[in-house]
Amino acid sequence: MGLTIGVDIGGTKIAAGVVDEEGSILETVKVPTPPTPEGVVDAIVETVRQVSTGHSIEAVGIGAAGYVDDKRATVLFAPNINWRHEALKDKVEQRVGLPVVVENDANAAAWGEYRFGAGQGHSDVICITLGTGLGGGIIIGNKLRRGRFGVAAEFGHIRVVPDGLLCGCGSQGCWEQYASGRALVRYAKQRANATPENAEALLALGDGTVDGIEGRHISAAARQGDPVAVDSFRELARWAGAGLADLASLFDPSAFIVGGGVSDEGELVLDPIRKSFRRWLIGGDWRPHAQVLAAQLGGTAGLVGAADLARQG
Repeated sequence: MGLTIGVDIGGTKIAAGVVDEEGSILETVKVPTPPTPEGVVDAIVETVRQVSTGHSIEAVGIGAAGYVDDKRATVLFAPNINWRHEALKDKVEQRVGLPVVVENDANAAAWGEYRFGAGQGHSDVICITLGTGLGGGIIIGNKLRRGRFGVAAEFGHIRVVPDGLLCGCGSQGCWEQYASGRALVRYAKQRANATPENAEALLALGDGTVDGIEGRHISAAARQGDPVAVDSFRELARWAGAGLADLASLFDPSAFIVGGGVSDEGELVLDPIRKSFRRWLIGGDWRPHAQVLAAQLGGTAGLVGAADLARQG
């Protein structure tokens, strides 16, 4: 199969791109994410039509944040778009006249990294995305593992602290409450409030108040050596690495690929994640260690992965 289109549905924008067999993006278009479920479908259709002009397109892959059924056709539950049993494949196919595959967005990003990014050369990789929340994907034996009902790898909602922090999913103590961009901001605010003298650079980057601290401020301050910002990254990394050690006990991959916005800070976060992973890995002194790698495709992983999954059929 030749050219396919990948569609990545984000909270603020929808991106569509034409992708070739080598994972190269030939053309893209982006539009704001509409506020209604029906508007999102209309926007997907419109972006596919726009980007396909002048190209011979074989299929379309759509990455959506939420639970996608085992047939890769229906979005069972997407909290940010308010989809409930949304027959997305059928709706889009009818309007664009092309075969459509729907996949969870983290699965699509994991597949993109496995095929064209940091996962090349590995047959068994686990991907996690440290963004606002925490997502993931499982590739074992060169295959994307989705589980019997299609909703595997919701790593962010593994409960790591009994009766811990309340999560947006309604449960308590979920991993993403301790290892995510949202958690990073919480750590920084708590530390800056307790010891403002150690957060001078961090506070100066915002409006001077603890409430004004944002993720981008923490990253910039950490690069300047701000003690609170650096310590906040270390706390996030401690939880992230400990979680990877648990996943190693479950899946025994040769590599973990860490993506998402938090991972954009590179070794600032990856080095302490590796140290935490080694610290908590059961039998770590006597067993092989999986590599912990930075994702390579950045924000295009989901789009590229969805397009390639559509190519796979």
